[in-house]
Amino acid sequence: MTLNEHSQTMKMLPGDEIRQIMWRYADRFDIQMAVMGSRSVARGLVARLVANGERNTHEWTEGKNELYQAFDESGITAAGLDMEFGGIIEGPRNLALALLAFELAWVDGGAATTSLINNLALGPIVEKGTPEQREKYMRACLPVAPGENRKIWRGAFALTEPLPYVGVDTGVLSGRVTVESWEDGKEPMLRVEKRGRFLTNMAVANFVTAAVDTVDPRIKSSCMVILEDTDEGVFDRGSPTLKMVHQLSNTNDPIFNLKVPASRIVGGYTIKDGVIVPNLSHSEIIEAVFARTRVTVGLMTAAKLLSAIEPVIRYQRGRFRGAAGIEAGSPRYDLGLQMKEDALQRLADVWATGEAASALGFEATRLFDQFASVEHEAQRILKEQGVSGRAILKALRKPQADAVELLGLLKLPEATRDNARIEALKADPLVQYVWQSALGNMLCPACKLWDTGYGANMLREAVSMMGGYGITEDCPGFLFQKWTDSQLEATYEGPEVVQRRQISVTMNNEVFLAQIDTWIAELNALAAVKPETGAAAISAGFELWRWMRAHIQTAKDANGRPLSQNTRHGVLFPMADAISWLLAARSLLADVQELEAKGPAHPVVGPEIEGYVNTFTDLSHMQAAHAAGEVGRVCADLFYGYVASTDQAGEARAAFQKLHAAVDESLVGSRLAKDRVAKALSTVMIPEALDYPQ
Repeated sequence: MTLNEHSQTMKMLPGDEIRQIMWRYADRFDIQMAVMGSRSVARGLVARLVANGERNTHEWTEGKNELYQAFDESGITAAGLDMEFGGIIEGPRNLALALLAFELAWVDGGAATTSLINNLALGPIVEKGTPEQREKYMRACLPVAPGENRKIWRGAFALTEPLPYVGVDTGVLSGRVTVESWEDGKEPMLRVEKRGRFLTNMAVANFVTAAVDTVDPRIKSSCMVILEDTDEGVFDRGSPTLKMVHQLSNTNDPIFNLKVPASRIVGGYTIKDGVIVPNLSHSEIIEAVFARTRVTVGLMTAAKLLSAIEPVIRYQRGRFRGAAGIEAGSPRYDLGLQMKEDALQRLADVWATGEAASALGFEATRLFDQFASVEHEAQRILKEQGVSGRAILKALRKPQADAVELLGLLKLPEATRDNARIEALKADPLVQYVWQSALGNMLCPACKLWDTGYGANMLREAVSMMGGYGITEDCPGFLFQKWTDSQLEATYEGPEVVQRRQISVTMNNEVFLAQIDTWIAELNALAAVKPETGAAAISAGFELWRWMRAHIQTAKDANGRPLSQNTRHGVLFPMADAISWLLAARSLLADVQELEAKGPAHPVVGPEIEGYVNTFTDLSHMQAAHAAGEVGRVCADLFYGYVASTDQAGEARAAFQKLHAAVDESLVGSRLAKDRVAKALSTVMIPEALDYPQ
């Protein structure tokens, strides 16, 4: 593709029909209706609360409290519940919940957090609770039906501790659990002491899922315990946290000192030799919960990025209207700042970041929806085999080798594949389990790291493009509030260092590395027939990153220290950043390919599909080039930065330079693609006024 004045570009910013195809829910009417309900709340009540200054106080006001009723009435609350307990979404609930939060975060991050926190509180119970616990608390959280005489429950999640800094180490607990009393023939009663920090929903919570550690020889390990506000003892909601962001979520520092029955231990317990043995430690439960919920936080920042495009376009075009000598119909009147290339190209960068961040997040949610049934089946098989604890790792060695074999077969040309063997391997639940685990363990932290970290930087760009208007309270789109909110989202559920640490460990998984090789083969095949997609840049980036990861395993710095030590964050963490760039770019390209494949048949999108595909292809191309460039920068910094002279680079130098040169050459045409995106931004039609607040 060349820069052609007559090439069709998108005429309007993408609407629901385009998003439903790209994010893979075009066939789910129930999810589409839930999204519309969430959007109505976001652009109605939520937008009015922000416009009326409700973010200007730490207190939980009557106006803010209206959010709960709106969530209940629109279906947002019920979306997180199982169908048997009153839920409204069958099947892909991770995707559905992420889409609902995305709509709310499009207007305000705090409102999105308020909608999600009940699901986080229920998370330990839903993922690892006993059947009785799951039924009791999900039914309690179901919105009240007309004529029903009961009170709906709200929950909070208590993990972090004042140690003294919130969110530093989720493995360190100061919450304590001891045996309060244990009468013969009766259930043990526990004493739970916990000081929470930065707990959302505490102003209204009826129950709390709290992580505690044992300080009693009669309790074997840490665990999570369900606390209720009617339990005997102290349930002090605490004072509001003096946060400067997310003010449409209530956040307090509570104190608990409660007497609760042992049946409140999440997942249950057994008694062995007079000792209470929780079936699950707190870390096992947290791992299951955070493996999924971090993605939605990343998508909250992604929504902010995409929501910024229309307000910035409106500001840029109207910048000079009303000034003396600016006549209607003149280029300066019609285009304003968009007469200048810089304004358009900076906005193109924000747009591409938002698209890639969204693509990565929604791919991760879809993966977790697929993984749910696979995980349950794998657990059933391992239980039947009598495998548990450390023995699971040994039992999964063969499935892991089979998964590597499967990926090796998938990267071959279709004509040379052993299709019978491929189908046999795909049908093995344990192979699927290790394959999807390897992917999820990378996509989840990468989404959280890249979407909120780099996303926050690009939101600053969006604010800056509004000039002085961007830092006013009445800035269209609430861009300043969204930028500051994103700083908190980068900390939620583990700050960036936590995500980098997980990636630096899991990026060595042989199944994930085999997946990269398969992606490289697929990208090269696409690049051969569609070079305009930027597939070659992503492939070259993966090749260089893959080589550099292997190099680190054996290389030493000029002082003789191995680069592969897990404490060498200066080496491993930049590699985590680099792979996150590539994963986001690959996800965006996959979305564009989906649109090109499915869009023409859509009754609404079909007639305009060429323009959308052209512009999204260009967006993908420029983002692929940016990602490859980041990988090249990181790898060059690490390769040369730890030697005293180029002579010490040795034989590896030639191999590195060859791969780096391939990255450089893969950028061919990417700036032309950016020019086309900029041109599209200057011609795309937008409504006369922003559609919120309503």
